[in-house]
Amino acid sequence: MARIGLVLGAGGAVGEGFHVGALAAIAEATGFDPRSCEVVVGTSAGSVVAASLRAGLSATDLFARVTGRPLSPAGRAFLESLPTSSNKPAVATPPRRLAPASPELIGRLVAKPQSFKALKALTALLPEGRRDGAGWFTGFDIAFPDGAWPKEALWICAVSLERGDRVVFGRDEPAVAGSPRVAEAVQASCAIPAIFKPVAVNGRRYVDGGVHSPTNADLLSGLALDAVIVSSPMSMSGSPPAGTSGPLLSASRIPAKRTLRRELAPLTERGVPILTFEPSGELVSLMGMKAMDFSRRGPVAEQTYSMAKEALVGGAAEEVGAILSDA
Repeated sequence: MARIGLVLGAGGAVGEGFHVGALAAIAEATGFDPRSCEVVVGTSAGSVVAASLRAGLSATDLFARVTGRPLSPAGRAFLESLPTSSNKPAVATPPRRLAPASPELIGRLVAKPQSFKALKALTALLPEGRRDGAGWFTGFDIAFPDGAWPKEALWICAVSLERGDRVVFGRDEPAVAGSPRVAEAVQASCAIPAIFKPVAVNGRRYVDGGVHSPTNADLLSGLALDAVIVSSPMSMSGSPPAGTSGPLLSASRIPAKRTLRRELAPLTERGVPILTFEPSGELVSLMGMKAMDFSRRGPVAEQTYSMAKEALVGGAAEEVGAILSDA
């Protein structure tokens, strides 16, 4: 059986729409079930989809849930067993502290300037967020009772607010002195700095895994895999979208694309087939600049589904598509 790695990157609510559109297209075009992947790496929005797959939701049902299409009987029964949550987490009542979120991390960056990264420095300097996202992820406590993690590899990326280093929940828990629940790990991976509260796990605070990388695809570089699927909502394929907002929309996507290419280089050099989904200029325009705009999640999923299906019937994607069809 083919060993497939799956990388689901950051991107907010619209990124979640991108992921489920791409995965549903893969399932329909190739017959491959993303739930059977050898390892799934999730960052921020990608961690939500990754954990949902490991909880048992199919790509088709994830797509149906986002787009309002009919769910399968199994998908409907599963979702009805979970608590409902609002698209808007509760705002904490204490007033915002203007102090930096992590003086410890500022001190580390000053002491070791060679490790300086602008996004990590900004994360340390900005005040802590006020929104509590815990209510979004309580369903994972039902799906993974008693703190259990799935047997299949589920790697959830977050960043230590004190140290600034990436932590991969589900893989290197001993390094963080204990294992969080899946719900805690996903909440931490989604804790956008200055917006959502950092998530405390065993006395340490964690924030969004996208602070380290929008994709964290390098985690797969040393694994023996037959193919890798990457869904990268924060990068971009092709030319920037037309119009006056085009350069602004694409500005943050160019570094994300470079990061992804660098992370995938070891796999490319080894000849591992890689199927990468990135938003086109048209999709970038649809996704807009508000990553947490839930009203765009469904339309983004629909358009991504069409784009991905078209990509899978021609070109270089056929090689990976053939592997997936036989998996």
